[in-house]
Amino acid sequence: MKKIKVEKLIAASLALLLLFTLVTGCGSGKSSTEDASKTSSAASASAGSPSAESQVLKKIKDKGYILIGSSNDAPFSYKDVKTGKLEGIDIEILREICNRLGIPDIQMKVIDFSNLLVELNNNSIDMVVDAMYVKEERLQIAAFTDKWYQEGEAVVIPADSKIASKEDLKGKTIGAQPGTTFYETAQKWLDDGKIGKLEAYDSQATLMTAVNMGKVDAVVTDGIVAGYTLSSDSSLKLKLLSPYEAEASGQIGAAVRFKDKDFLSEVNKVLNAMKEDGTLMKILEKYGLTGDYYVGVEEGTTRNIK
Repeated sequence: MKKIKVEKLIAASLALLLLFTLVTGCGSGKSSTEDASKTSSAASASAGSPSAESQVLKKIKDKGYILIGSSNDAPFSYKDVKTGKLEGIDIEILREICNRLGIPDIQMKVIDFSNLLVELNNNSIDMVVDAMYVKEERLQIAAFTDKWYQEGEAVVIPADSKIASKEDLKGKTIGAQPGTTFYETAQKWLDDGKIGKLEAYDSQATLMTAVNMGKVDAVVTDGIVAGYTLSSDSSLKLKLLSPYEAEASGQIGAAVRFKDKDFLSEVNKVLNAMKEDGTLMKILEKYGLTGDYYVGVEEGTTRNIK
């Protein structure tokens, strides 16, 4: 009788031990599965999430717009007097960049061209967008995006002017806008004795008015601006000096502060994507610009100093 009880006791103990092992084993398996699932989900989320945005981009998105500096010159970055909307080649390129970066809007602060980089470094704007040539001396002041496009200067003269070539500018009074490459070109002409006098005007509008009213014999300015202005304003009795070979051709980009390198990289990434998918060229063509104005990804790389 005792033997039977002992055997039953042993059997019961073995059954309990087996049950405990099974329960513990199942519990451990469930925990491992959950941990593996959590690890897999975290890895998947990490792999599918976008790269971290720069602090500058986050700040711009939080306020709802990027604030650019421009001298308000058509056809680059200007406010249409009739609609109040920002228009121009540079604005359209920037607008596409903003769309791809998720920036809702663009606002503009009008600043004299010669003070644009100063205002940028004073933190009063986020970016300079105004057909600014990427030049060594400017790279000492700010960081520039890769190049957007390229162009050169033109000489504008009265429609009835007897000036027929660059040589005919000798002894003449020339107007130009300070802070631009074209003013530097005119200054060099003055230093070399190729012109008689150089007058400074603070905007494209006053520059064109000066030559139209006979205050100067000619003005040297941006070739794209000159062509656009003469084709859109019939009240100006002016023409382009032709034939004429540009001396100050250069490549154009936008400027940001040195400390905003992460934001600069974000802008360059989408800019170069626009070049590769043909979007940038379509914008240039909309403004009558040919492939001569286009700058590809490789040749458009900007080597920033800082």
